[in-house]
Amino acid sequence: MTEHEKMLNGKIYDPFTENMEQERTRAHLLCRQYNDTLETDSETRGAILDALVPDHAPDVYLQGPIHFDFGVNTSIGKGSYANCGFTVLDEGRVTIGENVFIGPHVSMLTAIHPLCWQDRNSFLNTQTGNVTNLEYTRPITVEDNCWIAANVTICGGVTIGAGSVIGAGSVVTRDIPANCIAAGNPCRVIRPITAADRLSEHPELFADG
Repeated sequence: MTEHEKMLNGKIYDPFTENMEQERTRAHLLCRQYNDTLETDSETRGAILDALVPDHAPDVYLQGPIHFDFGVNTSIGKGSYANCGFTVLDEGRVTIGENVFIGPHVSMLTAIHPLCWQDRNSFLNTQTGNVTNLEYTRPITVEDNCWIAANVTICGGVTIGAGSVIGAGSVVTRDIPANCIAAGNPCRVIRPITAADRLSEHPELFADG
């Protein structure tokens, strides 16, 4: 495997070979350009997003500021939206489905470092002879029609099932099933979403209710 293949397949890899530093720098510069571009300049923003995250539907909207480590390792489905402060460390694959609502300051983090400091602090690159960081990844998947509320952190290796809602401030470390409300640190299922949650069941929320 190449180092890129190791990175995307959850194997230990060297993050400082095969132009990875240049790829991250490219993504960071594109993020800066996107963040510095007025929201009213949708044409320029669209072109930057095309270069940064090529695998996205045409009607995706990212409020900004945004931060991606690679961009090219992320896919975003149609109708999805992210509010301000969206951070994606997409060393591993990040898959965001259709009509996903992402609140302010949400982080999706695929990179994983070893638990033992001896492993974190030193790794000999046999090709270059340099000592570098030891790292591996786990993918993140957010299925269609989810709502990820403000200040949620989604860790590598997690799948959030279709239609689920993740409460504000949650840290998601394990898979969340479809069509439920989950919250907390660590994030846990609170209850399923039912027909009783439909707005039609709560006329008091409407001005003429």
